[in-house]
Amino acid sequence: MYIRPYQASDEDTVIALWNECGLTRPWNNPHRDIARKMTEQPELFLVVVDQQEVVATAMIGFDGHRGWVYYLAVAASHRHQSIGRKLMSEAEHLLMERGCPKISLMVRSSNVSVIEFYRKLGYAQDDVVTLGRRLIHDT
Repeated sequence: MYIRPYQASDEDTVIALWNECGLTRPWNNPHRDIARKMTEQPELFLVVVDQQEVVATAMIGFDGHRGWVYYLAVAASHRHQSIGRKLMSEAEHLLMERGCPKISLMVRSSNVSVIEFYRKLGYAQDDVVTLGRRLIHDT
């Protein structure tokens, strides 16, 4: 098993994994999310490969102020093997290399098991409210 940057040939498998993990939403077209990421810091879009199959992903970004992690997903067949932990460690390493002082991520409040996963990694809930506004509608 190894971590490498995303490749265009991974797209269908990655989107299937995101669907399996419940990460996709009707208002976010995953094909467009990938295409957009490939225009900005594509080397920070990571996949984990096991026997030629993508089994995990993490989409990472750095805006000069803080790093972000999106689409952290691990296939059900590969959970409880520390793959998510290794991906987050790699994300932290890549961001620290860029001088990033802090990582943020968003987890749906209903996803209690994932919140607990991040707490075990040393992440804490910030006292903030995340606001958003759609600029481009994917639907």
